[in-house]
Amino acid sequence: MYNLTLLAATASTGRLVFAALAGLAVLLILIIAVKLHAMLSILIAACVIGFLSGMDIQTIIDSVGEGIGSTLKSIALLIGLGSMFGAILEISGGAQRIASTLVKWFGEKKAAWALGITGLVIAMPVFFDAGLIILIPLALSLAKSTKRSSLYYVIPLLAGLAVGHAFIPPTPGPILVASLLGVDLSYVIVVGLVCGIVAMILAGPVFGSFIGNKIFVPIPSNVAETPEYEESKLPGFGAVVGIIFIPIILIVIKTIANVVAPESAIMPILTFLGEPFVALSIATIVAMIILGIRHGYTREELEKVMSKSLEPTGMILLVTACGGVLKYMLQSSGLGDVIGNAVSSGGLPMVVVAFIIAVLVRLSVGSSTVAMTMAAGIVAAIPGIGELSPLYLACCTAAVAGGATVCSHFNDSGFWLVKSLLQIDEKTTLKSWTVMETIVGASGFAVALVISFFA
Repeated sequence: MYNLTLLAATASTGRLVFAALAGLAVLLILIIAVKLHAMLSILIAACVIGFLSGMDIQTIIDSVGEGIGSTLKSIALLIGLGSMFGAILEISGGAQRIASTLVKWFGEKKAAWALGITGLVIAMPVFFDAGLIILIPLALSLAKSTKRSSLYYVIPLLAGLAVGHAFIPPTPGPILVASLLGVDLSYVIVVGLVCGIVAMILAGPVFGSFIGNKIFVPIPSNVAETPEYEESKLPGFGAVVGIIFIPIILIVIKTIANVVAPESAIMPILTFLGEPFVALSIATIVAMIILGIRHGYTREELEKVMSKSLEPTGMILLVTACGGVLKYMLQSSGLGDVIGNAVSSGGLPMVVVAFIIAVLVRLSVGSSTVAMTMAAGIVAAIPGIGELSPLYLACCTAAVAGGATVCSHFNDSGFWLVKSLLQIDEKTTLKSWTVMETIVGASGFAVALVISFFA
């Protein structure tokens, strides 16, 4: 009787593992070979996992609905508000103000550090691609004036943008992972800042100096000039930085107050103000007034800019929502239990498991957003994940972000964007951009792992 039970359990586990592998194979084929959109690819792969694992049709339908609903419920407002906030920062010249001010403060010899810090700060509210397009002319103009390789200044900028994009809310990636893992954003912000600062230094000024001195890349002709901004509309440095950090400060204050003085009379107010969507709403309204209206933009102009900024968010929301579908499909099919048992028997810390899963998806699929979505869905489906401390879950979030950043290569759109902007060949892009991304991801993960020992 015992042998029959064991045999049945083994057969069931084998079927679930086969379903997972088949689902991953379908995902890769659809994205790489068929070139199907990531949203449809993830959704189809999740349904394949459900069917092959033996789930009935109604359970599959329910898992899809629950996954989309629960995920969008927690991230839709944040991504929309973040997009509008970033758009105001972009059109106001706020990014340019931060970059130019920091370069003046640091001086020409340490301008690479200024660009790294600028990229990190700007990538939190502004999408990676937009931040790069805005700031790369400044990096190239510095390379032109100093007669250095473009890589000497561009790599630190890219490192800062990559760090802000991957590790620190309110950028969509860490918000999604934190939502699926059920961790408070304040912990993610603190851990992300610590991991991100270390990663930016190592991958930015340190590696940028090395590769910039080793490989000379001339100034590309297509983006050699720094864009001009109307001085009357250019905001002050302190105003821009202050506005960017409004949501971060409010969210962190709420968590600190909840630990230090949970019974305080002002705790309900701090809780409300520190709610992520409230904090971002406040920052967006302040940005509209200070960076927009006070610097010459009409309400109609701001409305058009903010409306246009919401256009790309539909794709982001749907892709990330499908990550929620994957989570619920894995849980409902029992695959989460199989993964959990494998993790337990392997003896690896959950932070390491999260990193490895994200790396494997990143290498296969290419897109960091898809890698974070898939990895977070898989990790979130592991039994017992909700019992871990908030600090440990924040470390898992950083580990997923790090794994989804490493090894950018030919299947990543970021690889080709950098290659085209710098007008370099594939080999040079691999030596510079790919290595930089790997340093960002690996060093960020290493810091998260160290922090997890104290969680």
